[in-house]
Amino acid sequence: MMQELSRLIMALCLLGSSLLLHPAVAAEPGAADEYRLSASDVVRITVFRNPDLTTEARVSEAGVISFPLLGAVEVGGLSVQQAEAHIGKLLREGNFVLQPQVTILPVSMRGNQVAVLGQVNRPGRFPIEKANTRLSDMLASAGGVATTGSDVVTLITTRNGKRSSKLIDLPVMFQQGVEADEVLSGGDVIFVDRAPVFYIYGEVQRAGAYRLERAMSVMQGLATGGGISARGTPRGLVIHRRGAGSKVQVLTPSLDDTLQANDVIYVKEALF
Repeated sequence: MMQELSRLIMALCLLGSSLLLHPAVAAEPGAADEYRLSASDVVRITVFRNPDLTTEARVSEAGVISFPLLGAVEVGGLSVQQAEAHIGKLLREGNFVLQPQVTILPVSMRGNQVAVLGQVNRPGRFPIEKANTRLSDMLASAGGVATTGSDVVTLITTRNGKRSSKLIDLPVMFQQGVEADEVLSGGDVIFVDRAPVFYIYGEVQRAGAYRLERAMSVMQGLATGGGISARGTPRGLVIHRRGAGSKVQVLTPSLDDTLQANDVIYVKEALF
């Protein structure tokens, strides 16, 4: 019975060694969602029953760490699991450890960074400090969307060498749940544009520019500006709207009509 179990274990080890990846080999399917080690990351490496091999190392700009017995080991671009397998393979092939069980614990994941730009409270570059860091996590690191920020953000990514951009509606994303919350990778860029606005002038209480909320009506827009003044009249209400070719249209809306970005509401003075 013990001999059969030993043969089974050896067979599994041989099978596992044939699946190990070298840094130059393409990643396994599904590995794109895992955190990948990069320059400035700090990792703690242990080998089961070999305490003398315990090492804390920083990934160099070349994606290399220094490890006892092995010297320079390339781990840049590998997931933690792939790096464990790679080091284990090198230890076994060098006859340093017969059946190495390597464990890598990320101490500081400072290499992969995401740029968060635009209308956030703390714009800048932020590290991906854990695997499966999502868009909402990075926005929180940047202090959240500012009051002047739009509900729709732009996410610029590079996946498999292809750069693309995607518009993400934050309220819709949160309604759909975690599956709609994009997983980020190093080099991604999040841009939060300024929220759309509309303008009020003429005979209103508080003329000025105001944030345009979703499906906002003309009546709601007027209320945002404090309403029509005693000198004004809703019968003298017009909207200046820039259409195709930057041509300005002058419209006579009803109070239930929906406002659009950059609309200008003008309230005329009542004629007595």
